[in-house]
Amino acid sequence: MSEARRLPRNVRLLMASRTVRSVGQGATVASFSLYLHALNYSGTTIGTILMAGLLFGALLTLIIGPLSDRCGSRVLLLGYEVAAAIAALAAVLSHVEAVLIVAATVAGFGRGANGAAGPFAPAEQAWLAREVDGAARQRTFTLNATLGFLGMAAGAALVALPAVIGRSFAVVGTYRLLFLLPLAGSLVSIALLASAHEPAAARPAAQPADNGPRTGANLNRVENRQLWRLALTNAVNGLAIGIVGPLMAYWFAQRFAQSPATIGQALAASFVLAAVGSMLSGRLALRFGAVRSMLWMRLIGVVLLIATPFAPVFILAAALYALRAAFNQGTTGTRQTVAASLTRAMRRGLGASVQNLSLQIPRAVGPVLGGAFIHAGYFITPFLLAAALQTLYLVLYWHFFNALDANMEVDHS
Repeated sequence: MSEARRLPRNVRLLMASRTVRSVGQGATVASFSLYLHALNYSGTTIGTILMAGLLFGALLTLIIGPLSDRCGSRVLLLGYEVAAAIAALAAVLSHVEAVLIVAATVAGFGRGANGAAGPFAPAEQAWLAREVDGAARQRTFTLNATLGFLGMAAGAALVALPAVIGRSFAVVGTYRLLFLLPLAGSLVSIALLASAHEPAAARPAAQPADNGPRTGANLNRVENRQLWRLALTNAVNGLAIGIVGPLMAYWFAQRFAQSPATIGQALAASFVLAAVGSMLSGRLALRFGAVRSMLWMRLIGVVLLIATPFAPVFILAAALYALRAAFNQGTTGTRQTVAASLTRAMRRGLGASVQNLSLQIPRAVGPVLGGAFIHAGYFITPFLLAAALQTLYLVLYWHFFNALDANMEVDHS
């Protein structure tokens, strides 16, 4: 990670914040749906609770990105961490299920955001994009995603900790101990963000006189068209992710009757491979182009996604899913780089909002569909439906953005 030492101090602090935040997220991805199952919620109800958190996040995302372009990202991220810490503390202390559901809606437990700051992720992405340009931006987003995956892996692995100290998951209260991880992550993130110093927001550059006053409006129209295309492709991708991704722990438990500790280790392996895939994706993007490398990696991921539910035993299904994470989730940083290249600096909060919002709203619908299928015993159907949507996403992405690779080195500030 020598690259990190060469990055600006603010970038290093944001990355550190993402890393500690992702540990708690990894723990809840591996355990939250199982906690709800232990509370005797059906698959459809589990999906609905996950949907509520995603929709709440989507509503805030609609506001946060453009707001960060005006008032800055630091104060917004600090506000998020304070709210997340309160939600995690409530989940640790309260035995009331309604409190748990409200806390989960606010903090997005089980969502699996790879360490991103939930609905405040556009503010985080816009801040990073303002700090670095060109090839350094590609490396920054790639390293940021990699650290998030490694933190998620650590959190998922730590789900086994209660069993190590003799606490059984047959006792529902054991699950509450795991919320100490997101609580600790939020407290450390608050300290890191408090020591960061956000640069002044970029202002639109003065236009040459011979271009006339309409130049800015023309650029806005071009950028808006690209953002609409991004929203359409992300909507398809978001629905595909939501059908399977947030429910993998529940699927492993229902399909193979595995314990939370075992499932946590399987998901930890998938996050480690996603981190490896993230570094590979970053290198391929610099050599072959962000769009081309992302498409080929995601295509391999679709094939592995189709194969996963046909695995006859848990160890093979877990291995296929983990390998798929390297090729699918590993492209996160590259996709964020492409999204950041679609607008000028002073509109990157808006661009990041479109990137996140267009994923989150369809993704919110997915867990209800996936949970209903799994609860009814249809263990293969969600994967095939998600794979079909992922294929459509790749076709649209190539159609809309294949020409961007030739221009990715150009700074759009």
